[in-house]
Amino acid sequence: MLYNMFPWLVRHLPGPHRRMLAVTREIVSFVEERIKEHRVDHDPSSPRDYIDCFLTEMLKGTMVLAPLNSVLHDESMWETPHSFNPQHFLDQNGLSRKREAFLPFSAEQVQAELDTVVGSSRQPSWSDRDSTPYTYAVIQETQRMGNIIPLNVFRMTTRDTTLGKYTIPKGTMVMATLHSVLHDESMWETPHSFNPQHFLDQNGLSRKREAFLPFSAGKRVCPGEQLARMELYLFFTSLLQRFSFSAPPGEKLSLDFILGTTHCPKPYRLCATPR
Repeated sequence: MLYNMFPWLVRHLPGPHRRMLAVTREIVSFVEERIKEHRVDHDPSSPRDYIDCFLTEMLKGTMVLAPLNSVLHDESMWETPHSFNPQHFLDQNGLSRKREAFLPFSAEQVQAELDTVVGSSRQPSWSDRDSTPYTYAVIQETQRMGNIIPLNVFRMTTRDTTLGKYTIPKGTMVMATLHSVLHDESMWETPHSFNPQHFLDQNGLSRKREAFLPFSAGKRVCPGEQLARMELYLFFTSLLQRFSFSAPPGEKLSLDFILGTTHCPKPYRLCATPR
């Protein structure tokens, strides 16, 4: 992930990551060789594995970079969509593995809550937050799934530290991977699905989650956290109070993003219909 964010810098720096880059080149070379072998006796009518299926789609001229990236990282198709797993390319059964990866929230439920608590005669205010637990849960779950800043900034340990079974010496440069916390399968009931219930208790009231760290944690947590929380709530509620949003006719919204210093959504269009 760090390499994807700063490739121009990381590839020139010394360190153990250079071994990782070398291994990555070996993996790419291995895959390229397998593709060459498959091209020799490729039969579109009798695919043997994923590589044959991909070559067939290439011949049709239907596969371009963006859709390919979406397919390769589709959590409904692969067991480990964000890590290299040779079994993906060797096991046809991988294509039959299905699981729900996205559970859309009910905009109508948010709007119903806003209509009850706020009404239409005034704008929502920050003081309404505690009275609109579902709405705030949707905002928090959007932050968790959006994972806008997957990596924290660099830190350095000030003393010898033990973390689990690992010993981290004093002076070690470390970087927290916020993505791993926000999607930790041991901390979230449905980590790979959009589910506002993560932030609601059995009575439908707001609850805090220890693993919810979109602004980092500790003494150097984002100084603008409180302001950002207020802005998110006020913008979100003001928009849904006055408008209903949908995709343009014939278009589908995508969760694909552009990976850089932040996770940035790809360009998209929305229809805003006054309520």
